[in-house]
Amino acid sequence: MNRNIIEPLKKWLQARDRKPLVIRGARQVGKTWLVRHFAKISGLELIEINFEKRLSLAGLFEPNDPKQILLSLGANLVKNIDPTKSLLFLDEIQATPHILSKLRWFAEEMPELAVIATGSLLEFALEEHSFSMPVGRISYMHLEPLSFEEFLWANDKKPLNDYFENYLLESEIPLAIHEQSMSLFKEYLLIGGLPAAVASWANERSLGKINQIHHDLLATYRDDFSKYRDRVPLERLEDVMMAVPKMLGNKFIYSRVNPLADSSSIKKALNLLTKAKICHRVFGCAANGLPLGAEVNEKYFKVVFLDTGLCSANLGLTLNELTESKEIILINSGGISEQIVGQLLRTINPPYIEPSLYYWTREEKGSNAEIDYIIQYGSKVIPIEVKAGSTGSLKSLHLFMKLKKLPFALRINSDSPSKVKVSVKDPAGEMIEYTLLSIPFYLCNQIYRLLNQIAI
Repeated sequence: MNRNIIEPLKKWLQARDRKPLVIRGARQVGKTWLVRHFAKISGLELIEINFEKRLSLAGLFEPNDPKQILLSLGANLVKNIDPTKSLLFLDEIQATPHILSKLRWFAEEMPELAVIATGSLLEFALEEHSFSMPVGRISYMHLEPLSFEEFLWANDKKPLNDYFENYLLESEIPLAIHEQSMSLFKEYLLIGGLPAAVASWANERSLGKINQIHHDLLATYRDDFSKYRDRVPLERLEDVMMAVPKMLGNKFIYSRVNPLADSSSIKKALNLLTKAKICHRVFGCAANGLPLGAEVNEKYFKVVFLDTGLCSANLGLTLNELTESKEIILINSGGISEQIVGQLLRTINPPYIEPSLYYWTREEKGSNAEIDYIIQYGSKVIPIEVKAGSTGSLKSLHLFMKLKKLPFALRINSDSPSKVKVSVKDPAGEMIEYTLLSIPFYLCNQIYRLLNQIAI
């Protein structure tokens, strides 16, 4: 598979001021494969330690001297380790989180050795650590499920991906390419971006196997629940994991998860699942300026799942339902379209930026309104409306543009790209004018590049 994070990893490896790198991400997003693959293509000898499988090796890291640590590792692994030609891979480091503090010594005393650490539940270790974190001596990158373009690479559709990367808004996308792209995007909705599912689909094209993989992955996450049993009842974690796909696109309401459970336990369960990156909050923000997170209303948030494939499995969607429908309007009233856009928006920034999602909502009697996503583009605030089909009302967008006095908005739907000048009157007769760029779902990963073509 081709992962977009490979190029940033190459830059990290070649940097003169390189620091040990920690790759953060949910379980099963491909962290281990990524590091192994990167060592191979970089011509480095991989020194891999999985602390969940070999916890006893943690004792080799007790000294604060990297040379002594390498000597001990070499003796244990029966090999000489050349720090200039090796990559030290500390996998599942959350099992021994105090070793994170040792990374400072590698940064200061052995910068010639490339060091990468990963951990599926690392957020818990970082939150509760009682040791001194090596602030300023560690770099971080974030790994998400495969984007749609990475999905195309894995399915031997590189020419189509190349077409997307070179597409100019002034050009018209031929109908045959648009239809092919939408068909493949519907496959992506069902298969998702978790490497195990993508690899199986690319090699076997078996929906039965994909269904099994998705349920196995869900079972893997449930197996982790036992690690949280002292924090929240396991059944609350199950309740939340099942509820998120059903509430896609809607404000997350604790009472809808389980009306018989107290809201505090549901809130704790949701907090744990977000720390494990199984799901992500989409925070309501004022959208008055940057940074978007400066004016967050924590009472208002939606939740998206880690992966659209797992959502599809939970919702019982089938490929027939997707291919027979011309629009992405599914059994949850198009909520899956918000899921997939949120998932892709988490992949459009460089991996050293921690992904975050925001939306805007207004709840006033007789004047409710909502904008699905708000993103930052340079110094600009950009509202994004997601429409499951190719058409749909823009009343909320008109209101938002009037209130915020913004000149530009983005719509993501099933139609071909277009750019129009919107000019409408509100109920009071006041004129609202702005530019609206519409792009199809399959161009989500090209958002920044396409915005660069427009003077905003």
